[in-house]
Parts: sequence; structure tokens; C-alpha cells
Amino acid sequence: MKYTFLILFTLSTLLSSAQESYKVVATASIFADMAENIAGDRIEIETIVPIGGDPHLHDPIPRDAQLVTAADLILMNGLTFEGWLNELIENAGTNAEAVLITKGVQAIESEEYKGSTDPHAWMDVANALIYIENIKNAFIKLDPEGKEQYEFNYGVYKQQLEDLDRYIQDRIQEIPEAKRVLITSHDAFQYYGKKYGIRLEAVLGVSTDAEAQTSDILRLNKVIQSSQVPAVFIESTINPKLLQQIASDNKVSIGGQLFADSIGDKESDAPTYYDMMKHNTDTIVEALKKEKAVAEVSEEGGVNWLLYGGIGLVLILLLVVVLPRMMKG
Repeated sequence: MKYTFLILFTLSTLLSSAQESYKVVATASIFADMAENIAGDRIEIETIVPIGGDPHLHDPIPRDAQLVTAADLILMNGLTFEGWLNELIENAGTNAEAVLITKGVQAIESEEYKGSTDPHAWMDVANALIYIENIKNAFIKLDPEGKEQYEFNYGVYKQQLEDLDRYIQDRIQEIPEAKRVLITSHDAFQYYGKKYGIRLEAVLGVSTDAEAQTSDILRLNKVIQSSQVPAVFIESTINPKLLQQIASDNKVSIGGQLFADSIGDKESDAPTYYDMMKHNTDTIVEALKKEKAVAEVSEEGGVNWLLYGGIGLVLILLLVVVLPRMMKG
């Protein structure tokens, strides 16, 4: 009887320990990284859209359904960001709660489409502070016993993001006011621009699920010429060819690669949300501080003064050395 009790007690303890392990699924890598900063070792975090993937265009695969089915909690951005998620949840038949981590965020309304909002709220670090508070609260609800750890981790991370917010504001002031114009592939930086004081222009709208029109290209050409910005910026999840062509046509440089809808891999300059925002800011500031060159050497074409200079030198040599000898002959 004594041994039977010990066996039952041991099995009960093991089952209890197993139940303390939770699985949380985030829709995108940015939210997964935020969650990992708060979860510690009590929660396993997975992401549906892989690093480098475009959440706007994501097409769910069987693996995604398996993740959702096994999840205890789903973290979603909402604001029209994950148009594929409701169907995925329905097909997976999960009992996990889907938590809207943008609850409390003042969303930017679309000027083109009534009732539509810009989903890229995390691009303002002040909004990211709302995200992580919602994540922390969701974790405490899921796992009340871990409250102390979640509160502590949240406090540390909150301080880091508050410092980052001030860093971005200070750095943007280094750009001459007339050059605070950010030109990107798609309209993911409106929250960033509104908070930190930069005018935004993009080839595409808030979603990448569209094609650029001739009017979009003409508009950007006009902006570049009127503002005299020295650079435009490509994005990590979007084909850069069109923006490279616009840069070449306007004789401006590519200021660097920005991250908007996904963090980068561990080998990149943006392996976390914190690093992503700092990298973006440093890249923008360093590029827009520069004077616009009269002409840029471009891999995609454009004016190459070294080439023209070499041709000119050859012509001079022909006129001075070769031609007189031919005339004497």
C-alpha cells in the first residue's frame, strides 16, 4: 500500500510538471521575439510565418495547422495584418485563445480604404510597449504560477524599449529637417514617421499584395526631385528591383536594407525586434545625413563618371598622339 501511494504520488507529480509546459504560437517573428523576452523558460514560443517571410502574402501550410492545433495560446496583431489566420484557426480546430496584442493601440486609419487600418503599429516603440504588456498579461492568465517571472522579465524588457524609444528620437534629430523623407518599398513606416518626425513615401501601400502603378513611380520621382533626398531604402521581405530602378533613374543611392514585417536571422543586423528598430534608425540616419551626389555609380545602371572619364582620356590620347602621326604618314 505504501509503495502504491508513492507510485501514484510520483505519477501525479510528473503529470503536474508536464502540464506546466506551455506552447504559445505567434503569427510573425517580431511578436515571437517580444514573447520570448517575457516568457523565460516557462513557455515554448513558435512562429507561423518564418523569419524573412512576408506575413501579408503568407499561404498557410500543414505545419501551420499543426502548430495552431498544439498551441495553448495564439498571439495575433490584427488590424488586417493576418488575413489568413481566422481560416487557419477554424481548419485546425484548436481550443487555444487568440489574443489581440494590439489592444489599446491607437491605429492609423487608411486614407484609401474606409474601415481599414495600418497594421504596422510596432514601428512606433511606444506601441511596442503596449504589445509587450498585452503579452505579459496573456501569459499570466495562461500560467498564473509564473506571474512573478513574467512581471520581472517584462520590467527588464520595458526599460530596454523605453531607452530605445529615446535613442530613436535623438538620432532622427541628426537628419536635416528638409531631408527627413523616407522612401521605401511598401508603406510600413507610417507609425515610425508619425512618432519620430519623418515624412513617408512608398511604392506600394500598407499591404504588399498589390502591384505598383505608373502613377506611383511618377509620384516618387517627383518627391525625390523636390526633396533632394540622397537615398531610398529597400526592405528585407520585398523584391528590391523596382526601387533600385527608381534610384538609378533619379541618380540617388540605395541607403540600405530595412526590416519591417520580419526580423532578420541570427547572422543579420536585426535578429531581434530591438536590434531591428535600432538598425533601421541607424541606417536611415546615416544615409539621409549625406549630401546628394551629382551622380552615383549604380549596379543597375545610371551615370558612371569613372567610365566616361576613361573614355574621355582615350579620346584625348588619340587626338594628341595618334592623329598627328597618321597625318604625317
